Amino acid sequence: MSPDVWMILAFAGFLIAGVPVAFSLALSGAVGILAGLSPDMLATLGTNTYNSIAKYPLIAIPLFILTGLIFERAGVALRLVRFAQALIGPRHGGLALVAVLVCMIMGGMSGSGPADAAAVAMVMLPSMTKAGYPKPFSATLIAASASTAILIPPSVALILYSIVVPGVDLRALFAAGLFPGILAGLALLLPALWVSRRYGWEGSLGVGAERLSVQETFKQALPALFAPVLILGGLRSGLFTPTEAAVVAVAYGALVGLFLTRELSWRDLWELFGEAAIISGVVMLIIALAGIFAWAGTMLGTFRHLAEWIIGLTDNGVLLLILVMLAVLVAGMLLDAISIYLIMMPILIPVMQHFEWNPVWFGILLAMNIAIGQFTPPVAVNLMVTTEVAKIRLEQTLGWALLFVLAMACALALVAVFPAIALWLPTVLGYNV
Repeated sequence: MSPDVWMILAFAGFLIAGVPVAFSLALSGAVGILAGLSPDMLATLGTNTYNSIAKYPLIAIPLFILTGLIFERAGVALRLVRFAQALIGPRHGGLALVAVLVCMIMGGMSGSGPADAAAVAMVMLPSMTKAGYPKPFSATLIAASASTAILIPPSVALILYSIVVPGVDLRALFAAGLFPGILAGLALLLPALWVSRRYGWEGSLGVGAERLSVQETFKQALPALFAPVLILGGLRSGLFTPTEAAVVAVAYGALVGLFLTRELSWRDLWELFGEAAIISGVVMLIIALAGIFAWAGTMLGTFRHLAEWIIGLTDNGVLLLILVMLAVLVAGMLLDAISIYLIMMPILIPVMQHFEWNPVWFGILLAMNIAIGQFTPPVAVNLMVTTEVAKIRLEQTLGWALLFVLAMACALALVAVFPAIALWLPTVLGYNV
């Protein structure tokens, strides 16, 4: 067998054996080096590991992770929920609408689907259960809605995409993700409202209930609502770079939690630093060890061979795009977003260039696909979080998950057919697309 095959089979074998993704990438890269290069090349492992994470934009990832944790602990989700309930008022499907809206707003603060899913689920699940919503439905809806965090800026996944794909402006990616993220939220909202009204959920407890004060809840939610404005406004005005925006977001979140909501103490802040460090360490470990796999694949020509094979499947760019999207969807059901970008982008970049697909538009399509994977079993990281909060089994959510997968797939198809949905805003803002 060729060194290419040895490396790919080794990676698949390690994954099947239950080896963590980071170490599977590193070990299979080492197998490829031994099979096709000189054993002396193993001396490059340390250099490749360091070079993978020695990139300035990567600083934004742990900072946005910390931002999400701070806002979650600062009681932001509860204030957003109360404001959304005041706006929408008591009605059939009202809490479902609140859940989707709050997840989308929270996504504009942290860029992390699991963090948003945890924060919103802890606030919304008791209310939705009391109003008659089945726990499997509520958990699935929140998990699916939280997946929009991968699209709505700031997005950790889009930060990594801008690093992996050379020449892509992160500000353009952030702007391009906004409308597709809103479209995905609307696509989830429509079936949620239809199902809620069909089964009469929230009927007796929703209709006729006392309505919260819009003015009072708006004052309480204003610091949270201002966070996305601060981040995106600063990026648009050129006041700070995306990496600096992450620093601003952390500082703002700390000020809100310590002095405005006063639900965050200095001891809590110190604990959150440690929690963010652990989560970031896992992410950075994957990125670092993937550098070994990427270097071996490049030196062996593995990625070039796979790209040539994919291109040779068909001359029809539309058909090939559908096949790529299906492959990414399957990968999203099994792997996290960071691993998918690191593993698949070296293969997909030549394909993207061959068919002249816009890299910003293509990045948004990939993100939407990965978002679907975040609430699609068997892995479904967002769904794992919400089912844990709801104290139900993952398999109980399968039927509802399929409904929302179909809904978001429709949004994905619209963005694929009409690229302007993603590209109009960055073009108007003057970013390089």
